Amino acid sequence: MMKNGDMKRFLGFVRKEFYHIFRDRRTLVILFGMPVIQLLLFGFVIRNEISEVKLGICDFSHDTETRRIVDKLCSGGIFKTTMNLTSPNEIGQAFASGKLQEAIVFEPDFASRLEGEGKGELQVITDGSDPNVSRIINGYTASVIRDYLSERKGDSGVAGVVPVPMMMFNPSLKSVYLFVPGLMALILMLVSALMTSISIAREKENGTMEILLVSSLRPFQIIIGKVVPYMLLAFINALTVLALAFVVFGVPCRGSLTLLILESLLFIITALSLGILISTITSSQQAAMMISLGGLLLPTILLSGFIFPISSMPLPLQVISNVIPARWYLVIVRAIMLKGADFSSLWQETLVLLVMTCVFIAASIRKFSVRLQ
Repeated sequence: MMKNGDMKRFLGFVRKEFYHIFRDRRTLVILFGMPVIQLLLFGFVIRNEISEVKLGICDFSHDTETRRIVDKLCSGGIFKTTMNLTSPNEIGQAFASGKLQEAIVFEPDFASRLEGEGKGELQVITDGSDPNVSRIINGYTASVIRDYLSERKGDSGVAGVVPVPMMMFNPSLKSVYLFVPGLMALILMLVSALMTSISIAREKENGTMEILLVSSLRPFQIIIGKVVPYMLLAFINALTVLALAFVVFGVPCRGSLTLLILESLLFIITALSLGILISTITSSQQAAMMISLGGLLLPTILLSGFIFPISSMPLPLQVISNVIPARWYLVIVRAIMLKGADFSSLWQETLVLLVMTCVFIAASIRKFSVRLQ
């Protein structure tokens, strides 16, 4: 049992600890801010529904029944007809460029077969490079067709429209096709940014930063000198990751391997320049590491389209996702590896990564120039 004096000293110690916590804003942010942010972020991002599906129609019948089915699909507000296709050969390129998420092909004489034989077939083609989204879209389509049959016959169990599903680029719906490209983006982003983020922070802690600042080297030379060694090491890391993806997990590369390597190198430079920027605005290795891990890990996983489709997120999060470099690299690597896309389909994403790299490097050089002045 504690004596009265010991109890008072103990309570005084506890009171003092509370005072220390409430005076430290960073601790309060971690205690109260992080749970709220994580709850809001996960609550809005983790969703199983799809808010919009870009639909392409290839109609060889052009009759009233096909028009009614298309109208029924688009009446719910989820399916948006963005392309009218003249041939199924156009579907692959439309998927590769991101213009379509689903294509429906109506067989010739659809209405006459439906009336005469009691059965008309349509092919439902989805982008299997994202198996989760593909399954959801197929489920939505099947549900709409069941409703159409119910309205047409009064009994959804009768023979009628038969959807024939097909998963382009991933017929067997292997989940590894979804996760391996996403893990490549996550690993290269975190490793590259983390390596460089502690680089300049280490110079500050060791007291050698001032020597660099008063040397004959210009700010951009210091930045480039910091990036080049890590860029070479990260490039070797990228080649290792690609080799494991091909050999161990069996993920194909249907596009140009050279283009994939060059795009990966660009993404590495983007991540390294972001790490350098983080290191210029922090004063310690610990702070740089916390920002790199805490500030990049969750956004890269949740807001890049790695697991959850960006189109299903609220508009503010969709806007924020535009500044996540991994989002653009993920589009590129999936398109090249799984869809066989070429540079003409990916130049916009490449340009975004290039602009981000220039902005990060320019901001880092500006930070150094301010310190030199």
